[in-house]
Amino acid sequence: MQRSQQRAETPPGHVVVIGGGIAGLAAAHRLVTTGVRVTLLEATDRLGGKLMTGEIAGVQVDLGAESMLARRPEAVALAREVGLAGRLQPPATATASLWTRDALRPMPKGHVMGVPGDPAVLGEVLSPEGLARIAEERDLTPTPVGEDVAVGAYVADRLGREVVDRLVEPLLGGVYAGDAYRISMRAAVPQLFDAVKEGGPLLEAVGRIQERAVARQQSGPVFQGIEGGIGTLPAAVGDAVRAGGGDILTETPVLGLTRTETGWAVRTDTRTIAADGIVLATPAWSAGTLLAAESPAASAELSGVEYASMALVTLAFRRTDIEAHEALRGRSGFLVPPVDGHTIKASTFSSNKWQWVADAAPDLFVLRTSVGRYGEEDHLHREDEELVAVSLRDLAAATGLTARPVDSEVTRWIGGLPQYPVGHLTRVARIRDEVAKLPALRVCGAVYDGVGIPACIASAHRAADEISREIIATPTLVRGTGSEAGQ
Repeated sequence: MQRSQQRAETPPGHVVVIGGGIAGLAAAHRLVTTGVRVTLLEATDRLGGKLMTGEIAGVQVDLGAESMLARRPEAVALAREVGLAGRLQPPATATASLWTRDALRPMPKGHVMGVPGDPAVLGEVLSPEGLARIAEERDLTPTPVGEDVAVGAYVADRLGREVVDRLVEPLLGGVYAGDAYRISMRAAVPQLFDAVKEGGPLLEAVGRIQERAVARQQSGPVFQGIEGGIGTLPAAVGDAVRAGGGDILTETPVLGLTRTETGWAVRTDTRTIAADGIVLATPAWSAGTLLAAESPAASAELSGVEYASMALVTLAFRRTDIEAHEALRGRSGFLVPPVDGHTIKASTFSSNKWQWVADAAPDLFVLRTSVGRYGEEDHLHREDEELVAVSLRDLAAATGLTARPVDSEVTRWIGGLPQYPVGHLTRVARIRDEVAKLPALRVCGAVYDGVGIPACIASAHRAADEISREIIATPTLVRGTGSEAGQ
């Protein structure tokens, strides 16, 4: 019998997706396209998680993630599938800088997450002593990486701390809001981990990565945005899920999961929903709580995942007030090494970086700063006015900007970014091994395979595909697989 005939004769299973961030939405979208009946439950009053738009001086802007990696296909493909192909836009400029040693300096090219392939490009960023330390690498004995190693520790051992503090730290911090000396190379920079495992000097490993990238002949923009904001993607995916027959319920927190003789019971604050399968697309702490009864081992592993919090300060200025500031022209923004002691860790010049922002507000100049890294929670307890003030103070020091904004918006992302310390992927494998013992339940999201939008979508597709196969193979779960099984 053909698979299509089987689907026609067998009622589709019912999968409940818990969590309405981009991972949960992508999983729901994938499931409805396979004919599975889907209900998505989101605890808050909106979809999208860390993808969110808002207004600044009457202009719609991103207040969360603002771009997606285009060299991975998943995010751009999903945007196209849900009708946003015509609104995809690459950055108008990608000329970023480093604010280090009291000056904005061009971001060196030819690096892998801050690890250089050619020290000759680092003269404006590193001191003569730092450059001399890099030159010593070829004479050093090999540094073992084993099963995993911290990016910062390994690079400092090979090239010196200055490379880490001035280059690797601000770049990794921009992605993970973490500490380079704790972050797993295997999880966060896997291509570098694989290259150094091959042996030889680190500089040569970076060179091999670059040669392979050239051989792949990748073309097109590295990043893409969406006209109107990346934060418009969740609503478009949600609309596509509904059009495919899926149900989406916001303000519906899930209070518990219980296995039954025929599947799962999902308890909300108003009712209990029967499901044949579950996709858990929530942060680690929430997933751990929901799995505590049915998989204590997975729950314990999830509870050990740490998170970093951050705040975004979005500011709008009259364009006439910033025209005299050369430092604001042509750049997409700048990163800030923590070693320099400033509060902000980055600034994005949105009106330069995104043409749609400039077009929407030709008389304004919109930029944003980010504040907060792993272990720096105190900043987030400041009042909005204080975060705006400290951002303006750092912007003045970096660019000379002294104008007052016409509008400001502070967005806090508490527990926004899971941390990937050494051994993180081994933890993820243990979580998935334990979850696999449960019938028709999978996990996905930023905890598992990467914090970027494409990685979250890929994680969601993996979970959805595995659930679909299991439900199609076993439309009704075997009776007698109650809560005591699979432990």
